[in-house]
Amino acid sequence: LFSLWNSALATGDSRIVAKRYADQAVLLPTVSDTPRTDFASIKDYFDAFLLKEPQGTILEGDIRIGDGWAQDAGIYEFTMGATGDKVKARYSFIYKFEDGEWKIAHHHSSMMPEAQLAASSGAPAPIPDAEVRSLFSLWNNALATLDPDEVAKRYSKAPCLLPTVSDVPRTDYDSIKAYFVDFLKKKPQGVILESYVTSGPDWCMDDGIYEFTMGATGDKVKARYSFIYKFEDGQWKIAHHH
Repeated sequence: LFSLWNSALATGDSRIVAKRYADQAVLLPTVSDTPRTDFASIKDYFDAFLLKEPQGTILEGDIRIGDGWAQDAGIYEFTMGATGDKVKARYSFIYKFEDGEWKIAHHHSSMMPEAQLAASSGAPAPIPDAEVRSLFSLWNNALATLDPDEVAKRYSKAPCLLPTVSDVPRTDYDSIKAYFVDFLKKKPQGVILESYVTSGPDWCMDDGIYEFTMGATGDKVKARYSFIYKFEDGQWKIAHHH
């Protein structure tokens, strides 16, 4: 049923799109504050929206079916042909069987809230899991310099480091640097073996198991780890490292 609506969008004709809606439909659009509850107001919304030449793809959909109705809710992504921009949004369609065909009785479309919160706070949207894991390489590359100052700079302004081979929590730049003065003598280089990622608007977490090869001796050492990163001064920094 989504493809019928999407095909109507492809015509560029707001009347054809509005005809996909039921006689007593409710449209709560993505980019308008005004509920649209009749043919004229729905057509009016699509008069403007179709100028962007949108085409949608469902990324995630959950379907419920009843007697004379069906519901599809999830996440879709639009490619705007006029600009090439891609926009994700949450959606819910409730369809009803009316005059021998399925029509849209309710359509609610809303922007992704975490991205909106991030934009309003100046923070980035949640980053993909692969990008979270790649933050480890920034720290690992700092280790490779053998410069404790470079490593300590990977930590945030108010960090907490609970090191592998020290009983003392390190909670500021100086104490973190002091730890790495000794640790870097082993010439460590790490590899992540297992990783579990969680992300938010201005933070992300990577937990798992890593293994260090100590260049000074050739020894290999496995350890559990947790990194919590925060977005600070335009870059991702380590706020917590255990």
